[in-house]
Amino acid sequence: MRMAARLKTLDTNAIFIWIAAMVVGIGVVDAADPAALALEDLEVALWAGGAPGALGTEPKDIPKITVRRVDSSSPTGALIICPGGGYGGLAMDHEGKQMVEWANSIGLTAVLCEYRHRGKGYGHPAPSQDAQRAVRMVRAKASEWNIDPSKIGIMGFSAGGHLVSTVITQFDAGDKESADPIAQQSSRPDFAILCYPVISMGSTFTHRGSEVNLLGEKASKETLVQFASERNVRSDTPPTFLMHTVEDKPVPVENSLVFYEAMVAKGVPGELHVYQKGPHGVGLAKNIPGTADWPSACGRWLKQLQMIP
Repeated sequence: MRMAARLKTLDTNAIFIWIAAMVVGIGVVDAADPAALALEDLEVALWAGGAPGALGTEPKDIPKITVRRVDSSSPTGALIICPGGGYGGLAMDHEGKQMVEWANSIGLTAVLCEYRHRGKGYGHPAPSQDAQRAVRMVRAKASEWNIDPSKIGIMGFSAGGHLVSTVITQFDAGDKESADPIAQQSSRPDFAILCYPVISMGSTFTHRGSEVNLLGEKASKETLVQFASERNVRSDTPPTFLMHTVEDKPVPVENSLVFYEAMVAKGVPGELHVYQKGPHGVGLAKNIPGTADWPSACGRWLKQLQMIP
């Protein structure tokens, strides 16, 4: 995915620069290379030396983020965006590009995460490795990218919502002994947004396609429990906003209900918004009466958390 680029000055310890192909034809650049110039849109490979478990070196084997910063004299919050696609693809428009624009519109630097999935030949643990690495990278590069390291959130849709629910229930503090400064960072986001998320595995309301793509046809009971996110909510799970519609048939609203119930049981702050109208995959839900309010509701919640101005 390409987004329009505008030149900006960056200090010389920049991890990566991406110059749009339409300008100079260069793709992902090694993080170790110093750069005097960068673009507002930065395309960054999550691992300079290759992702763990990579099956090759083709583009599909290189998970990446695209960073679109907001023009601000002071550090801003950031939102990592994980599109859905049943762990078999990525809905890069209505759950990707449009969300980048929305995040920027409310004052957040947007970080679009292109994680590995079954359509690229990858199941567990690749998606989680990529999403956690994105959180660590944004935190490690916060100063360089004008981001407040205490205001880093993550957003996911459908199967991307399951990925995010995994990140916010199975995070760690980082490896402080690692020689990699990114690996030293915590993978715990400061807030999360789950939109019509797949949550449960091995239940009557599981999205079976996502389950199979992530875990395989015959996942053990223990594995299904490990990735049934409603079973893994912890007291330090970050504040979370959920939205779902009653009319969602592929991913029933029960997924959000059980996750929110687990949040309440663990004392995790957050909001659950269930709307009547709209099929699965509504995105920003433009022109859907009632449901179209969810981006505004989420913005109010983020402001209440002091994540946006």
